[in-house]
Amino acid sequence: MSKIKLLIFLCFAVSSLFAQQKPNIIYILVDDMGYGDIGVFFQNQRMKANDRSKPYQITPYLDQMAATGAMFTQQYCNAPVCAPSRSSLLTGVNQGNAHIRDNQFDKGLEDNHTLATVLKQAGYQTMAIGKWGLQGVEETGPNWPAHPLKRGFDSYYGYMRHVDGHEHYPVEGLYRGKREVYDDYNNVAEGLAKCYTTDLWTAMAKKRIVEHAKSKDASKPFFMYLAYDAPHAVLELPTQEYPSGKGLNGGLQWTGTPGHMINTASGTPDSYMHADYANAAYDDDNNPATKEVPWPDTFKRYATANRRIDDAVGDILQLLKDLKIDENTLVVFTSDNGASIESYLPSQFIGFQPTFFSSNGPFDGIKRDCWEGGVRMPVLANWPKHIQAGKVVTTPSMLSDWMATFAQAAGVIPPARTDGVSLLPSLIGKGKQEQSLLYVEYFENGKTPDFKDDNSTHKNRKRGQMQMIRIGNYSGVRYDIKSPEDNFEIYDVVNDPKETNNLAVKPEFEKMQMQMKASVLQTRRVDTEAPRPYDNALIPAAKISGKLLSGFKEDFFAGDFLWVVSEKGLKAQSSKISTSINSKAETSKTGMILYKGYIKVPADGKYNFSLKTSGKAYMRLHNASLFDADFGYQSNKELIQEVNLKEGYHPVSIYVLKQSKSNETITIKWKGKEASEWKVLDDSDLYYSTK
Repeated sequence: MSKIKLLIFLCFAVSSLFAQQKPNIIYILVDDMGYGDIGVFFQNQRMKANDRSKPYQITPYLDQMAATGAMFTQQYCNAPVCAPSRSSLLTGVNQGNAHIRDNQFDKGLEDNHTLATVLKQAGYQTMAIGKWGLQGVEETGPNWPAHPLKRGFDSYYGYMRHVDGHEHYPVEGLYRGKREVYDDYNNVAEGLAKCYTTDLWTAMAKKRIVEHAKSKDASKPFFMYLAYDAPHAVLELPTQEYPSGKGLNGGLQWTGTPGHMINTASGTPDSYMHADYANAAYDDDNNPATKEVPWPDTFKRYATANRRIDDAVGDILQLLKDLKIDENTLVVFTSDNGASIESYLPSQFIGFQPTFFSSNGPFDGIKRDCWEGGVRMPVLANWPKHIQAGKVVTTPSMLSDWMATFAQAAGVIPPARTDGVSLLPSLIGKGKQEQSLLYVEYFENGKTPDFKDDNSTHKNRKRGQMQMIRIGNYSGVRYDIKSPEDNFEIYDVVNDPKETNNLAVKPEFEKMQMQMKASVLQTRRVDTEAPRPYDNALIPAAKISGKLLSGFKEDFFAGDFLWVVSEKGLKAQSSKISTSINSKAETSKTGMILYKGYIKVPADGKYNFSLKTSGKAYMRLHNASLFDADFGYQSNKELIQEVNLKEGYHPVSIYVLKQSKSNETITIKWKGKEASEWKVLDDSDLYYSTK
C-alpha cells in the first residue's frame, strides 16, 4: 500500500471511529404531562396502595425505559408553560436570559445557537418532528422567520403554530378546526385524513430513523427533536388499537399513501378507548359499601392519550434495537411543564382535573404555577451500556441543561452563552458534575386552583408575577410580586415536596432570604417585551471572600473552537494576572481568552457598558448575559447595555475567541449615566480575589 493510500485509510479509520463514538440523540418532549402521570414516578404507588378511590394509569414502556436507563427525580422546566419552556430547552439559556418569556406563543426563536446548530456543527444530521410553535408571526408563512430549517434543522415535519397543537386531527379538525401540517415549507395536511397526531409523528419519526440507517450517511450520527402535542387539552382519541408488534416490522408504519398515510389512518377518528380504561370504575365516594362508578370519559381519554405515547416510546426503542443502533443512541423523554386543568372538549364532557390521577404526583401546583407541581418534570434517559440500568439521578437540574449535555456527548464544547451544565457525569458516572443554576420566572393572570388536598396557603392564590429559585435542597417561591423586596417563601423540597412548611419565618433562614433576593437579580437581564416589577432594582454587589487585588485573571484555552465556548470542563493552557482587557489578544495560538474578576462600582446608579470586537466575544455580569457578540455578530459593531448596579464589586466574565493567528481586538468601555465620556476598563476598575 502506498504512503498516500495508507494516509487516506488511516484518516478514514480515525474519522469513522470518532463518528461511532458520537451517539445518536433522540429528545422526546410531550405536552402537559405531569410528573405523576408516569408509573415509576407516581402512578405505580397508587396502584400498589390498592385504594379503589384513587384511579391510576399504567405506562409499561416508559417504566421499562426507567428500568434499563435512568430517571431524573429533580429536573425542572424553565417556565411552567410550553413556549418559553421549549425555547429555553432549544437554546440552553434560562428564563433570566431568554428571548421568549411569559406567554409569548408563536414568537420567533432567536437566531442564535440552538441544540440543532450545535449538533449540526458536530457532524449530526438534525431532524425536528411534531409541535414547533416558535416560528415567529412577522410573516404569514410558510417562510416564517424562525422556521426550524432556519434554526439548524435539516428537516422538519409537523405543526408550525402552537395553536395547531390544540387539535389532534389536522384534517377533520373535530373540536378546534382544521390545521396545517408542514413538511419543511410545504403544507401537506390534505393527504392526512384520519391521522391522529401522536401516531403521525411517531410513524414519521420511525420513517426518518430507518431512512437514515439505510442511507449513505448511516455512519453519521443524527439528532431528532420529537415534540408531541399530546396529551394536551383536547384529549382526542385514536382511531383504533395500537398496531401489533413494535419496531421495524410492527407497530406504527408510514405507508405514504394519501388518504391512508399511516397504518392507523382508518376506522373512526376519536373513537378508540384503550381496553384497560374503557370499562374502568372507581370508588368515587370512598365508601366500599357503595357501588363503584365508571371513570368519566374525560379521564379515560387522558389515560388513553398517555398510553398512546407510552406505546410510541416502546415502538421507537424497539426500532433502535432492530436496527442495532440502540447501544449508540441516547434517548431522553420528558414533558414541557406540569399537568393542566385545560380541556377543549365539548360541554357534555366534564372538565379535566389533574387531581383525578394525581397527575402532578406528591406536589402542589399545575401548569402556570411555580410550585413544584408546575415545574418539576418526569425525565427518563436511556443509553444501553452507557447508563447504568435503574439509575436514579437526584441531581437538581433544568431542561436547559440538555444543551451542554448533548454537546459533551457529541464531543464539542457548548457555547459560552449556555446557562446550563452537562449532566453526562450524572448519567454515565464519569467526570465531575457541575451544579446547575435553577431559576424560573413567569407571569400569568388569574389564580391558583382550589384543589381539596392542596396546602391551604396555595389555594386561590393570585399568580401575577412569579419566581422560583433553588439553592441546595431549598426552593424559594414568590407569587404576585410587587417589589424586589417581597419575601420568598422557602421550602425544603427534598424533605417537604408538597411545600407545606414555610421556613422563611425562621430567623436562621434570614441569610438565605437575602441570598435569594440578590441571586434572582444577578441571574437575569431586563427584557422590555416582558416587563417585571423588579426590572429597575439595583443589582446587588457580590459578597467577596478573600483579599482583592488589582487586575483580572486571564486564562487561555487552546483549540480550534467553532464559537465562543464555555470554560466549564476545560483546562487552561496558561494563566496570568492582567491589568486590563487587552486591546489586542497577544497570542499567536488559536483558542479562547477568558478574563474573570470584578469591576468596582463606585456608587449606586445606572451604568452603560459598551463592547466592540474585531472577532467574537461574550460577556457575563454575575450570571446574566451582558453582551453576546458571537453567533451572527458583525465585526466591530458596537453593542451597548444599560444596567442598574449597587455600589461594590460585581463579577464579570469576558470571553474572547481567537480563530486565527492575527490579533483580535476588543474594547470594553463603561460610564455612569450622567457621565459625558466613556471610560475604557483598566486596572483602576478591575480586581481579582485571592481565594
